[in-house]
Amino acid sequence: MANIHPTAVVDPKAQLDQDVEVGPLCHVGPHVTIGTGTRLLSHVTVLGPTVIGRKNRIWPQATLGGEPQDRKYRGGPTQLIIGNHNEIRESVTIHRGTENDESVTKIGNNNLVMCYSHIAHDCVIHDRVTIANGVGLAGHIHIESDVNIGAETGVHHFVSMGQHCYVGGMSRLVHDVPPYMIAEGSPARVRGVNLIGLARHEFPTETIGRLKTACKRLFRNGDNGVGNITQGITELETELPDDPHIANLILAIRNSVSGIHGRYREGLRQDDRRKPPTN
Repeated sequence: MANIHPTAVVDPKAQLDQDVEVGPLCHVGPHVTIGTGTRLLSHVTVLGPTVIGRKNRIWPQATLGGEPQDRKYRGGPTQLIIGNHNEIRESVTIHRGTENDESVTKIGNNNLVMCYSHIAHDCVIHDRVTIANGVGLAGHIHIESDVNIGAETGVHHFVSMGQHCYVGGMSRLVHDVPPYMIAEGSPARVRGVNLIGLARHEFPTETIGRLKTACKRLFRNGDNGVGNITQGITELETELPDDPHIANLILAIRNSVSGIHGRYREGLRQDDRRKPPTN
């Protein structure tokens, strides 16, 4: 059974599996489910509807499952879903989804979210993502696996980040980040291939070389211009038609170019942005 500190408050409607630890002065609200081995160290607030998986560790002052900070939110039955083996550090905030997307914020497995970071409504974060201190993720952001985001970075809503990309600290990110690349600056732009990250994940030297060639073809002159990208895609599809990583990179770039302001998911909005929220 769960180990609940005498000073913690756990709503009777919460469901805690065996070996869950709820430390001093934590608050767990109704409609919260917490999986085996998860630890709320102290002063943690979890509001529902929220589902937290197995063997997560949540540090003091973190607040999970709060209502989205969105004027269009009308109190619908949205939720937060967190997977397994995540490390959520001090004063992190993660909010539930809204009715304007899929009504859920999702966090995958084996992620590290460092102090004072914020993950807004309707974000989807896959696995093994590192979010450094003070990162702010606006709503509807999608982050694929093995992404690393540097400290104090601000990310515009509806941005997508491809797998194995790296975002330098203190960046202002307003466009999608292609997989395997480094983006940095204000506004951030592609600076090169994430060589260290790919090496750490044991990408073959030949694959890294092809991605370096692709980066030069797609982002020559450093200006990320659409003309350069279109020409680069044509060259790469002719020269490297069978490389799955090149194909993945090209797909991500095509999606981004087809979106609004370089954000593929911006073009998928379902709400009427001109209509003010009702009371």
